[in-house]
Amino acid sequence: MERKKASDFDQNLLNLFDKYVHGLVDRRYFLKEASKYAVGGLTVAAIVESLSPNYAFARQVDPEDPSLESEYAFYDSPEGNGEMRGYLAKPNGADEALPGVIVVHENRGLNPYVEDVVRRLGKAGYVAFGPDALWPLGGYPGTDDEGRTMQRQLDRGKIVEDFIAGARYLESREECNGNIGVVGFCFGGWMSNRLAVRIPDLIKAAVPYYGGQPTAEETARIKGAVQLHFGSLDERVNAGWPAYEEALKANGIEHEAYFYEGANHGFHNDTTPRFDEAAASLAWERTLAFFEKHLER
Repeated sequence: MERKKASDFDQNLLNLFDKYVHGLVDRRYFLKEASKYAVGGLTVAAIVESLSPNYAFARQVDPEDPSLESEYAFYDSPEGNGEMRGYLAKPNGADEALPGVIVVHENRGLNPYVEDVVRRLGKAGYVAFGPDALWPLGGYPGTDDEGRTMQRQLDRGKIVEDFIAGARYLESREECNGNIGVVGFCFGGWMSNRLAVRIPDLIKAAVPYYGGQPTAEETARIKGAVQLHFGSLDERVNAGWPAYEEALKANGIEHEAYFYEGANHGFHNDTTPRFDEAAASLAWERTLAFFEKHLER
């Protein structure tokens, strides 16, 4: 199947879709406005399908890759939603404990794209763990629309506790040396910032991709290093960066931020038209270098 690109769509339509998937407009409004772009025989249904993820594009690392060990692992989150589940990947046959990385999904649960990111980090030599915020409701349901609806039903404060518990679970595993980083996308970017604030003694390196920012007061609690990635066209998220940058500088927190020209929100997700291959590749290269620098082996 041909992969659609952002350039195949009007930027206003992409911005409208961004508002829809983040709950800023409802489905009725989105479909009504999207109909304005249904020209030349193109239907609204076809527009929605073309903007939605195609997870056939997500598999960069085969789940059966012999160089990896992967499994679904359960852990307790007593301050959150109780029993939780996540996807774990690590190098096969490692003879010493390795750094760990928490991988945080978008606002729709642990979908195949994020599971593949977990495997990519396993291939890079980390014990990677991606908790599924939707597990209390049965886990990622198979479609992103359903996933978004389910995630909105959960208390966000308890979700935070579930990811804190997930980070502590990863730290406790014998194959992990206790040096923990976090990377996340969209909601996961917000959560990456949140974990850096909430468990500063544990998170040595946080890498939020286009995620919401903490307050200046919260930022002062961060002890680890932070690397941030933004799409230049993502005005909604980028609006919060100047204040966050000021707070990071004021508190002497090591950080670096990158803006990718012409890239949209979600540019790392290789299953949608908003994927920007050049930006995603460079951002991932920088992410791995950052973890290598800050997570001691």
